[in-house]
Amino acid sequence: MAVIISPLTENFGAVVSGMRLARLSDADWTSVHKAFLKYAVLIFPEQHLTPEEQSRFALRIGDIESLVPGHNVPSVPLSNITADGSLAAPGSRLFKVLHGNEGWHTDSTYMPLASKASLLSAQIVPSSGGETEWADMRAAYASLDDNQKKEIDNLSAYHSLYYSQAMAGFSHETGDGYGYHDKGMPLRPLVKVHPETGQKALYTGRHAFGIPGMEDNVSKALLTELIEHACQPPRLYKHNWQPGDIAMWDNRCLLHRARPYDTKESRVMLATRIAGDPNTELAPTFADNLASGFQPTSVNNQGRRG
Repeated sequence: MAVIISPLTENFGAVVSGMRLARLSDADWTSVHKAFLKYAVLIFPEQHLTPEEQSRFALRIGDIESLVPGHNVPSVPLSNITADGSLAAPGSRLFKVLHGNEGWHTDSTYMPLASKASLLSAQIVPSSGGETEWADMRAAYASLDDNQKKEIDNLSAYHSLYYSQAMAGFSHETGDGYGYHDKGMPLRPLVKVHPETGQKALYTGRHAFGIPGMEDNVSKALLTELIEHACQPPRLYKHNWQPGDIAMWDNRCLLHRARPYDTKESRVMLATRIAGDPNTELAPTFADNLASGFQPTSVNNQGRRG
């Protein structure tokens, strides 16, 4: 069966068909990886992967970031169904986490080692809403004028889940999942050079705040302005999920967000995050820790945390 890559736009987003990710050949992976670097988000319809199959595919991309600190759980459900089978109640921790995901963000920038890529597959979808939307930060950066680029090229911002959840109206407790919130706030550049393509992209999102050397109100205004500018057509793609779909995207050059839905309906997705390369995704604040034995949360290709 021939692999068919159908671009959604010239350089952003594509639908990939003609392959089974559960039985991916090396030649097919080469085609996928090439398309991934060009289009940044790939949609694979009708895959219906098991958690084990999704994790095996993720290992093609890199080491897997464990989303449950202290446990080797490569792929985890993002679900509004609680352990007793009921739906998450407004005000509950689970409800707050899921609602927070509706803000534009890049995965794990608030952790010492930011995510390289993410996988998300649809298990149960609501009757309407609940889409996932992506914004191309390469095109967003390219659309800035020279003075704007010069203004931000050498700026950085802190990233914190405490901050982003507070801005969404929620509190966040250390140990709520997603790891390492108690080890400080990573400082990350506003402009990231992609380690594989060399392209520049805006690198911000809801977790970013507090540009060093700026007054808080000026910093907040600039970061808000950048997101509002970036997340506009034609730099957007919103995917209407069908059960069995899986998406793969590049956290190094995209923002994404979940879209609202009727929370009286079930929505179950399976998520896998691929850990970044410590040479390019480890925040400078934490780089010295590697020499003293600190290890970011990930599951490597041998299945160990490391």
